[in-house]
Amino acid sequence: MKRKLAVARLWFEGNAFAPLPTGREAFERREWTTGEAALAAARGAATELAAVAVFADTQPDWAVTVLRCASANPGGPIEDTLFDALLEDIRGGLASAKWDAVYLSLHGAAITRSRLAPELDVVTAVREVVGRVPIAASFDLHANLNPAMTGVLDFATGYRTYPHVDMRETAARALAYLVRIAEGQTEPVGAIVNTGLALGSFNMRTADGPMRALQAAARGCEAFPILDASMFGGFPYADTPDCGASAMVYAHRSRVAAAEAASELAEAIRVRAAEFAPALVAPDEGLRRALASPAGLVAVTDPADNPYSGGAADTPALFRSLVALAPRVPTVFAYFCDPDVVASAWRAGAGTRLRLVLGAKRGLAFGQGVEFEAVVRRITSGEFRNVGPMESGLPVALGRTAVLGSGDLEVIVTERVGPANDPAFFALHGIDLARTRLLCVKAKNHFRAAFQDRCAAIIDVDCPGPAAADLRTLPFRNLRPL
Repeated sequence: MKRKLAVARLWFEGNAFAPLPTGREAFERREWTTGEAALAAARGAATELAAVAVFADTQPDWAVTVLRCASANPGGPIEDTLFDALLEDIRGGLASAKWDAVYLSLHGAAITRSRLAPELDVVTAVREVVGRVPIAASFDLHANLNPAMTGVLDFATGYRTYPHVDMRETAARALAYLVRIAEGQTEPVGAIVNTGLALGSFNMRTADGPMRALQAAARGCEAFPILDASMFGGFPYADTPDCGASAMVYAHRSRVAAAEAASELAEAIRVRAAEFAPALVAPDEGLRRALASPAGLVAVTDPADNPYSGGAADTPALFRSLVALAPRVPTVFAYFCDPDVVASAWRAGAGTRLRLVLGAKRGLAFGQGVEFEAVVRRITSGEFRNVGPMESGLPVALGRTAVLGSGDLEVIVTERVGPANDPAFFALHGIDLARTRLLCVKAKNHFRAAFQDRCAAIIDVDCPGPAAADLRTLPFRNLRPL
């Protein structure tokens, strides 16, 4: 008789300062699925569920049942009624059968309007339903982990790359250990040490800098009885008591070994904490540096409004500087999310001149909107599939979109918020990056996965926004920035 594996997923990063809450529509646009449909959509992609699909296809001794799987782009807190419905979906699915193992694909930095640790609530609820059945989980590198997690989970592991190009590999690692646990080959016990340090992620890339050294330290301690060591940078914009960089270690049958290793790795984080401090420049200076850079495509990124940090693609500071500078080179601004502007562009049609206000449609906390007169150059359905290394193969739906042009400047406007991290985003809008000199984009480190080798330079600028580099500019309630 086949063993039974249940799978559930909540992948969401919550920003307490984002202007809008996250409801069911945001999940339905990205992922709100169950059953074989969830695996069919994931096959061939670079995501956790893709690893589950491979497991289902290659493990004849296991029958895989996919319960509620939900993911949405980062944004404001999840609506409580939606989270409650998701939790009941998972509980009900687990109560419907007897299981031999449970795999949970989690982010670790979700928030709802009233819950500050919803993933811990998910894990606790799963444990209450399945009893002593083995449970393993995977987490994002930016998880905010409560130490109580290891008291509920039998095993957990986290991404080891940023940009996150190892989602599938991380899930595969969790599933492999889950099988070993279910078959009695190992008995992991874990420990988490949360430093409470609110680190910015600007210098958290794993290809260089302090996080590369910390990941190397984690790999260095993985000698028996240590089975797995994960380093987490945390996500301070969630504004919860669990925000902070942390170390998580699982060891075979030795809680002491796990705790000692986690403490050593946490101390390594504290030693290198100052190296994570960003050194960003103002938008005017960033644009000047970009234009003085070597020939080729140069990107100026606005991390404070990065959709993958909970930004709403609405802050105006970088765009205002760009319009004032008026560089006479092929320039693209990506992007604003403004359904009303898109509707106007679609009604008017290509070739029509419009006078608009761009930015600050969701409030004036981060500056006034910018008046802009432009011609509608192109309109699109807003649908594409990622071709870059991060979330490769994942379909993206931005709603209707429009490209507005004024001289050398083209501005992309969408109906929905989504990442501008993939070359397919620009191909959709008819942007020839080989002929583009200046690319201003609301993005951060994930952008580099596909563009590091395409750009002569990438310059991060410091603007006001819900994911601002200077944490002291944001009205935290639960976190005390350094």
